[in-house]
Amino acid sequence: MPRINFTVPDGSIQTVEANEGSSVMETGVRFGVPGIVAECGGALACATCHVYVDDEFLSAVGGPDDFEDEMLDDAESPRAENSRLSCQIRMSQSLDGLSVTVAPEQ
Repeated sequence: MPRINFTVPDGSIQTVEANEGSSVMETGVRFGVPGIVAECGGALACATCHVYVDDEFLSAVGGPDDFEDEMLDDAESPRAENSRLSCQIRMSQSLDGLSVTVAPEQ
């Protein structure tokens, strides 16, 4: 199972195991990761699962599509070059060890 390292708003790191094919958001919600609000449940309609992807994983994760790009403009926390909505990142073995920082405000 691929692992995800979440740096949560208080600065601590929570490492969890994800099912292949599940989203980073689904995994965060399942393990109660602080700051992953996910109001829309992954429907790409709320931007409350905003994360910052560690530079090491940016190319593997890829960039947002046009709709996600627009949603990120409405995110509560400032948008950055490495901003993604965690509902749009699907886990695979190639992302084992993925590190993301949960946006401080959702």
